[in-house]
Amino acid sequence: MGEGDKFQLGTVGALSLSVVSSVSIVICNKALMSTLHFIFATTLTSWHLLVTFCSLHVALKMRLFEHKPFDQKAVMGFGILNGISIGLLNLSLGFNSVGFFQMTKLAIIPCTILLEILFLGKKFSKRIQFSLAILLLGVGIATVTDLQLNALGSFLSLLAVVTTCVAQIMTNTIQKKFKVSSTQLLYQSCPYQSAVLLISGPYLDKLLTNLSVFSFNYTSEVTAVIILSCVLSIVVNFSTFLVIGKTSPVTYQVLGHLKTCLVLAFGYIIVRDPFNWRNILGILVAMVGMVMYSYYCALENQQKSAESSGQALQMREGAESDPLVGAENGNSVFNKRSPVWSKEKD
Repeated sequence: MGEGDKFQLGTVGALSLSVVSSVSIVICNKALMSTLHFIFATTLTSWHLLVTFCSLHVALKMRLFEHKPFDQKAVMGFGILNGISIGLLNLSLGFNSVGFFQMTKLAIIPCTILLEILFLGKKFSKRIQFSLAILLLGVGIATVTDLQLNALGSFLSLLAVVTTCVAQIMTNTIQKKFKVSSTQLLYQSCPYQSAVLLISGPYLDKLLTNLSVFSFNYTSEVTAVIILSCVLSIVVNFSTFLVIGKTSPVTYQVLGHLKTCLVLAFGYIIVRDPFNWRNILGILVAMVGMVMYSYYCALENQQKSAESSGQALQMREGAESDPLVGAENGNSVFNKRSPVWSKEKD
């Protein structure tokens, strides 16, 4: 199996792991919040990150991966920004209608594209942009209902979109710049993310719910579901960094909208959530956009691979035909040594 095949197989595995784990944790958290009435989302997220760090520390002690320290300022800034973006997303949901919050999530893809074009010089073809537009249209039809606006909610949503985009772009660029794996980056940034949310979580949850996480009645059933949610979060956090590292922030957001459609479908099938023609139409349109995006990405990757291999072949042929280059490589006839006779033959 070639390197390209191994990379594609690893990417498919990462995408599949992300979808399965994310849909599973959404269903688990929905049961925790809707059925068991544990509605402290920010605090729960801080526990997720803390458990993830502890599990990775155990894995490090078992030598399942190698610790690779790098720029501590970059790690700290990245971890704190990630924690802030999670808190802002929860605040955005609390101060806006569900429909406006869904619009906020849809804005992450165009915002990410804009930031990558402006600051990283990345280019997106017309067909990629078209497929993303169809995807966003479909998800919008399926999920956006009411659009109640307010100044504070809109400001929080803007901050949430910008910080989320920057954090996801940093996830990709840090892994490539410092040549660290998703596991190594997650291990080093988790303490900062969890610290931000452990400190701010109880206050944010109190602000949004008027209830205290410390006075909640933790029954054995609630505790068991919280533990299950934390275990699933280990896989979710790992697969998130893995997907962004292997693909791009935009692809990760596309994957996120696929999860949204799957959650809607599973919600109807498993717990009989309300489902209407708008949901069905939106999911179908979104699926068309996802298929187009996947196809065009694969097509452009093949074209880039063909171009790079063609350029390498031309350079190799040029080196073989150029005597000066051949001389530098030790292949020129002028570089051949004359035989050295031993003293015995003399």
